[in-house]
Amino acid sequence: MTHKAGFVNIIGKPNVGKSTLMNALVGEQLSIISSKAQTTRQRIMGIISGEDFQIIYSDTPGILTPAYELHKVMMQYVQTALEDADIVVFVTDLADTLDDHPLLTRLTHLEIPLLVAINKIDLCKQDDIIAKMQYWQEKLPKAEIIPVSALEKFNLERFFAAIMERLPEHPPYFDKDELTDKSERFFAAEIIREKIFLNYSQEIPYCCDVGIVSFKESDDIIRISAEIYVERESQKGIIIGKAGSMLKKVGTQARTDMEQFFRKKVFLEQHVKVVPDWRNQKNKLEKLGYVA
Repeated sequence: MTHKAGFVNIIGKPNVGKSTLMNALVGEQLSIISSKAQTTRQRIMGIISGEDFQIIYSDTPGILTPAYELHKVMMQYVQTALEDADIVVFVTDLADTLDDHPLLTRLTHLEIPLLVAINKIDLCKQDDIIAKMQYWQEKLPKAEIIPVSALEKFNLERFFAAIMERLPEHPPYFDKDELTDKSERFFAAEIIREKIFLNYSQEIPYCCDVGIVSFKESDDIIRISAEIYVERESQKGIIIGKAGSMLKKVGTQARTDMEQFFRKKVFLEQHVKVVPDWRNQKNKLEKLGYVA
């Protein structure tokens, strides 16, 4: 029996639903989701395996023009994803275009299979979907265009079939029981960061990151100590909130999700630390795991 395996790398602009699509395809919430741009900052792999196949999905940061050293690293993840893919999935939505965008040239000249997922079609009229499919077919004539709703899990069976049809023959790259390439520490930090994105507005989520100082697991509980990094004292005060109310809210929500994710009781301790201009300091970024 032949075996198929390959890297299916997901790219696109911010807020088109890349993370929602990967989570739906993998069946687990591996990438954090919010309505804010730049939610995904690293390349996150989600692995699904069957008897005769293994698909390694990669979620990547939304494509943007870098304003910080952090953004440069994020865009390097996208560049790498384009270079090592067996199949590229370009996620878009009804409002998105690529007119005169450098990525259009790159996608046009790909020598590997390209799938275009027009996402969020549950919010659109049929005529608009057809028009958008025609637009992308003209822009990317070698691609297969598939309308989907990652949130509603609509048309994902067809999407999966299109991936399987193009997946190369290869032995599995990972053990069949592996789900991701990331550590438990990584997901603990991402869960906290997700709650920051959900609970704060304006610049606060973008100037924050989370580091796990300690992750100690026993038979019945995981004890986690986390640091939330901000750039200014004023931001620290906003994160903590009056009498610690906001930090407590974030911690309660994060602990609930961690217990569901890790399937074990969690004790979570959080501290807020000011690290000026951390988004532009390569050594700080490396300590937080941003290594392109």
